[in-house]
Amino acid sequence: MKKLFLTLLLFMMVMTIGCKPKDHHATPVGDGFMVPEVSDVVMYQVNPRVFAPSNSFQAIIARLDSIEDLGVNMLWIMPIYPIGEVKSKNSPYSVRDYKAVAPEYGTVDDLRMLVESCHERGMGVILDWVANHTAWDNVWLEKHPDWYTHDSLGNIIFPPGTDWTDVADLNYDNREMRDAMIDAMRYWVDSVGVDGFRCDVADQVPADFWSECISNLRAAAKPRNLIMLAEGANPENFTAGFDLNYAWEFMGAIAQVMKGEAKVNKLITVDKHEYLDLGSGKYKLRFTTNHDEATKASPITLYGGVRASMAAFVATTMLHGGMLVYGSQEVGYPETINFFKYVPVNWNANPELRAEYKKLIAIYNDHPALRSSGKVIPFDDDENNVLVVDRVLNNDNVLVIVNVRNETHSTEVPSMWVGRPAVNLMTGEPVELGHRISLQPYQYLLISK
Repeated sequence: MKKLFLTLLLFMMVMTIGCKPKDHHATPVGDGFMVPEVSDVVMYQVNPRVFAPSNSFQAIIARLDSIEDLGVNMLWIMPIYPIGEVKSKNSPYSVRDYKAVAPEYGTVDDLRMLVESCHERGMGVILDWVANHTAWDNVWLEKHPDWYTHDSLGNIIFPPGTDWTDVADLNYDNREMRDAMIDAMRYWVDSVGVDGFRCDVADQVPADFWSECISNLRAAAKPRNLIMLAEGANPENFTAGFDLNYAWEFMGAIAQVMKGEAKVNKLITVDKHEYLDLGSGKYKLRFTTNHDEATKASPITLYGGVRASMAAFVATTMLHGGMLVYGSQEVGYPETINFFKYVPVNWNANPELRAEYKKLIAIYNDHPALRSSGKVIPFDDDENNVLVVDRVLNNDNVLVIVNVRNETHSTEVPSMWVGRPAVNLMTGEPVELGHRISLQPYQYLLISK
């Protein structure tokens, strides 16, 4: 009996060790995948319409090794639902059925395979969710017209203050509609295993709905966590339970700075404003492009060339973390991308640029100080042309220096870095900084002690 007891005890210890989460900063799910901490998220936006004209889920699966190789740990997939055909503009944000998959992308089983394949590679998946409006031929509209907003004549209307004539505005005064919306979101968490949602025009949906919805979803998903991203800037997003929202203000600021319309200290001012009273564990998602911005211009065009786009990316993501990469920017796609239609992307283009993104993401992942929970210590530049920020978290310390101009500039080096042994993280070579440093046009440096 004693030998049997010892054998069982040893077995239980082995099983406990084997089942122990690899990282206490992550939440395990049933298939062994660990949902990353919000502060550590490196998000990759997937527009299915740049992967294939049909069977997009399988095309995305075929590229997952390459996406994983970049160093991302979370995929945000744009709306995957059947698209409305009445008053249609072919927008994926015109949802005909919240519990189905658009045939052009594949099947629900294909989506499950995509989610499972991501989890196997250590990447989470959040779906784009459109809660403010539906397509005019949504399955709800015929059965429940009272779930929609009506004008004084009793006609269902499109969202007020917009030109979104292809969608019908939902009425959040209706209790049944709210319940149906939460039920539809739970379907994808329960049956497909997604790890959260990016919520479209979240500011236009009442915060009290989000509070109820997110609480319900998280209770259903336990013990794993869900990542909730709000497209919006309303502070109530965070009190309602969202983890991240959009850094729209910073995106506007970096565009102005790179065009020479603003001085570099505007980035510090905007960063402080966006994080003012944000609350513990809440963060901004920072980006130089996304599906909306890419319809207007590629980041290469917007910021003034490849080197300018990379300087903008470093200044945007390394200043206070919160990294988003829009699928296609890593290969330097030079044109606009209209997400209302299929746009083929050459994934083998510009391998040097892709390697640079990969290196930057690796540095971001290797240095917690660069991510959202790291401390931001800015320094003034003489002429306001060079961003100089010290990032600190515990024993990790990275100095970020970015020349945002298309001309050579020098700047003063923070005194605590002068003469100290350090490493250029992009090259791996040792450096010893003097009192001043000169940077070539759009050059950036990431220095670690």
